[in-house]
Amino acid sequence: MKKLLFCLLAAASAGVFAQEPKNPIKHLFLFIGDGMSVPQRMTAEEYSRKAGRGPLAMNSMPYTATTRTCSFDSLVTDSAAAATAIACGQKTKNHYSGVDPDGKPLYSSAYFAKKAGYKVGIISTVTITHATPAGFYAHRNNRGDYYGIALDLADSGFDFFAGGGLDVTDKSSKAHKQYADCGDAYEYAKSKGYRLVTTKSEFLALKPSDGKVLTKFTNKALDNAIDADGSQPTLAELVRKGIEMLDCEKGFFMMAEGGRIDWAGHSNDAATNLRDVLALDDAVKVALEFQEKHPDDTLIVVTGDHETGGMSMGFAGTGYALYMDRLDNQTMSAGAFGDKVNKLFEANPGLKFEDVKPLVTKAFGFKFEGDQKEDPMVLTKEELADIKKAFDHDVEFHKSKVEENAKYDGEKRYLFGNACRLVMSHKCGIGWSSGAHTAMPVLTTAKGANSELFSGFIENTDIAKKMKSFYEL
Repeated sequence: MKKLLFCLLAAASAGVFAQEPKNPIKHLFLFIGDGMSVPQRMTAEEYSRKAGRGPLAMNSMPYTATTRTCSFDSLVTDSAAAATAIACGQKTKNHYSGVDPDGKPLYSSAYFAKKAGYKVGIISTVTITHATPAGFYAHRNNRGDYYGIALDLADSGFDFFAGGGLDVTDKSSKAHKQYADCGDAYEYAKSKGYRLVTTKSEFLALKPSDGKVLTKFTNKALDNAIDADGSQPTLAELVRKGIEMLDCEKGFFMMAEGGRIDWAGHSNDAATNLRDVLALDDAVKVALEFQEKHPDDTLIVVTGDHETGGMSMGFAGTGYALYMDRLDNQTMSAGAFGDKVNKLFEANPGLKFEDVKPLVTKAFGFKFEGDQKEDPMVLTKEELADIKKAFDHDVEFHKSKVEENAKYDGEKRYLFGNACRLVMSHKCGIGWSSGAHTAMPVLTTAKGANSELFSGFIENTDIAKKMKSFYEL
């Protein structure tokens, strides 16, 4: 109860010391790295410097605020409550999207911008009905009500939705009984005037005269940056096209989320996490290019909704050393690796560890022979034993799934990919304490008009309060 009261008092007092904006804002970019806190930003920073890319653009902004992330009912927030706080300026319960703790609708800075005559774009690398984007347009007390959220998306009237698909599997939304016979949610969006874009080439060819846009490159999230094959737009390309489609005399509000950062944090996949942070930074650079041409009325803010994974820069096995360059050896996400192994199981029920060694080397750069002191990617006896044990487990688990081992009573998930990504983290000096969210504060950085407002120690709700102050309704 004391923790809850502390959160409530902090939320109530957050706006008291907020500065008034000095300059009108015509173009506002809000970037959210889902699951991105200090460790994720600094791991990518160190990697970027060693790779010759220089410091991250998001870390080079002139103003920084340490940002508290608790929700209304928990010190550890989920993405729905965090997005609602960042978007709408009020704490709410975990799993609530765009509503207060009593379930009453809240209205976001994006909504304020739209009502004030600005164009609005919402972008994400995960499904566009996921928790973070939903916080800017939806009003649901269940973040899993994807069908209802999809209807809220179409009802918002926002101008540009780009990223993963709608992820609609449930059409039983009680709150929208009047739309029960509307059919597919995409059709409902089309009925509201949205142009459905399904291919990268069609997307890149869009013109402002094409009107409101909703992308459907996939019904799922976009690929991890590390797994991307070029068939889908990058986050930077989504932002660049968004600028083209939204730029107008009045101006625009754009929220762009690097959602896959969080998913890689949940799986403790350091190399995959890193690549998606860099992909977000590439998108920030696109906004910075625009800001340099419009310095007096453009604001760029970069933040995270929470930290995921309990990531730490330092691991007992490497002493005080970090080896970010070793992450270069990983060429696919642990999830993609697991999918490839599963296909090998399906093609060859008698799969042996020797059969998967080439794939392990291709995916993670691990070597099974050589001197570990001379080549750190050579597996130690302990590391080899760990991944071999995980593979043996997966052999038996796969047999249980195809009904060849009815007596199986072990852990009911594949472990081989997880074991490999854990060895990679250890080799690089990266530690993980969780597979979930943590209460760690995040960094908020800003550049451009009124960027000085984003400094000091703030609540996540302050971000929305400051942004709403830019729009007169």
